[in-house]
Amino acid sequence: MLSQVLSASTYGIDAFTVKVETHIEQGLFSFTIVGLPDSSVRESRERVNAAIKNSGFKFPNKKITVNLAPADIKKEGSQFDLPIAIGILSATGQVQSDILEKFIILGELALDGTLRPVHGALPIAISAKNSGLKGVILPKENAKEAGIVSGIDVYPMTSLVEVVNFLNGEYQLLNPFKVDINEIFSQESKYTIDFADVKGQENVKRALEIAAAGGHNVIMIGPPGSGKTMLAKRLPTILPPMTLEEALETTKIHSVAGLLPPDTALIATRPFRAPHHTISDSALVGGGTIPRPGEISLAHHGVLFLDELPEFNRNVLEVLRQPLEDKKVTISRTKMTVEYPANFMLVCAMNPCPCGNLGNPHQQCTCSPAQIQKYMGKISGPLLDRIDIHIEVPAVKYSELASKTTGETSAQIRERVIMAREIQLKRFKGRKNLFKNADMQTREIREFCRIDSNGELILKNAITKLGLSARAYDKILKVARTIADLAGSENIKPEHLSEAIQYRSLDRNLFGL
Repeated sequence: MLSQVLSASTYGIDAFTVKVETHIEQGLFSFTIVGLPDSSVRESRERVNAAIKNSGFKFPNKKITVNLAPADIKKEGSQFDLPIAIGILSATGQVQSDILEKFIILGELALDGTLRPVHGALPIAISAKNSGLKGVILPKENAKEAGIVSGIDVYPMTSLVEVVNFLNGEYQLLNPFKVDINEIFSQESKYTIDFADVKGQENVKRALEIAAAGGHNVIMIGPPGSGKTMLAKRLPTILPPMTLEEALETTKIHSVAGLLPPDTALIATRPFRAPHHTISDSALVGGGTIPRPGEISLAHHGVLFLDELPEFNRNVLEVLRQPLEDKKVTISRTKMTVEYPANFMLVCAMNPCPCGNLGNPHQQCTCSPAQIQKYMGKISGPLLDRIDIHIEVPAVKYSELASKTTGETSAQIRERVIMAREIQLKRFKGRKNLFKNADMQTREIREFCRIDSNGELILKNAITKLGLSARAYDKILKVARTIADLAGSENIKPEHLSEAIQYRSLDRNLFGL
């Protein structure tokens, strides 16, 4: 007796079809699963056995062999429980097999036969559509996630009995699950926080607006309680709204990682990830025996916020350098190599010294110069080289905290950011991997960041008299280009350069580069 059921597994953020082949023959009872299963797949033998019996079906007391093809790719996850059970029931004639080849089947089985949600339903539904299959049978909790894929039927189920009845034709009038993706996108793309909540710090808000408009990485330096974290959390609210393509790609990453909230169809707001400083390098960039996405991929199309930057292990920070340049991360293992997207804005926050009071007019700093130098030395020059804007965040005055007036809303700031991004998209049209000013390389800087004689004089004075580093030169020009775009100016003017230079003054004041 032989049967074949189609299921799927994920590889990176994409999915591939897995053929679950079941062979049953006379002999002493055994239940073997082959095809490079991991421990969670091998343990499905006990779940499948109990689920079939507790659902009222007959479990064969024979020699059972299940093969997961292709057999040369590692399989993991509990989504193979349901297809293995259906394969056994099909091989024993308890399920009709004539329509099995039209559906992808996946789901975890409880011992009583009910279905539990699995990871990766969205990329699996996309893979099923691309393979020309009729539909997907999966747990009810995964229905919204898979239902946003148009052109394929999604059938949510709650138990093994329901699936068997459906395959045997008892639910012929059952309608596939449908969602209105435009309605869901509009409902989900709303933020609960706003820049209007922040008192004072107008200069910092301006700097974050520039960062959002040009996609620049940011570091904020200021005493504890000055609002660095509060400002960073609100940065996604002024970034351009996510496109449907960006939302789908971001949702795929969270789905594969198993971090998609229950009954959530789509992640339509830009992610904000803030890992603790005790995080390991593999948790940050991704890893594991079978690689999973890390924090930088979960922040894809959003913001990665590193609070208390000097407290992170240096080797953890150093692994950020390549993803910041390549906008992706490649994780290599002995038997596989997986690539995850990692196009994010890096926002860092730190105190100016170990005690946090350096430069605070109201508190005395108790740190020695050696302690301050050691504290700052935890951040490498190559990492700072990838941060365009340095912002000093002073303590908020009482008059600003007690003020009843509110500042600009995120919607008002976002309008200006969108306008600047549209200018950049038009400027870089037809150029590969160039979408915003932060993406410019040396050639594009020479072409699009030309300055007049007055601008050259200002920049020369900044480099020579203020003691700015040579690496700050390109950063200043790119930030000045963004400031000019926000002002609607075709050319970079001296005032744009002057404002950009002030966002590099921390080079001289704190880092001594």
